[in-house]
Amino acid sequence: MQDDKAAIPTVEATPQAVKLIAKIREKYGPDLIFHQSGGCCDGSAPMCFEKSDFILGDNDLLLGDLDGVPFYINQDQGERWGQSHLIIDAIDGNGGMFSLDNGTGQRFLTRSEICALPQE
Repeated sequence: MQDDKAAIPTVEATPQAVKLIAKIREKYGPDLIFHQSGGCCDGSAPMCFEKSDFILGDNDLLLGDLDGVPFYINQDQGERWGQSHLIIDAIDGNGGMFSLDNGTGQRFLTRSEICALPQE
């Protein structure tokens, strides 16, 4: 049976990303949120914010969490990524201008794998 709803990605964090999340938590506290950028200011970087600094829209979808931090993506962006499995990593470099990883010497990076949905 086909589902008319468009497929959206799944998400997970690498051990390096979990370490960077812990570093950010130490500085900013536990109330964090991720949003997968649509490419406006910081390319397609996953952005980390304090929950109070980011307003979710009606079209933002919760994909999962990264070490307890909710991870959202805009529905249109999620549908474009389709059946991808997003892997959030942390690498050396400068974080996004507004993201809490900025200034840490590392930045979050989205990698993707195409995952197949089970056939019904």
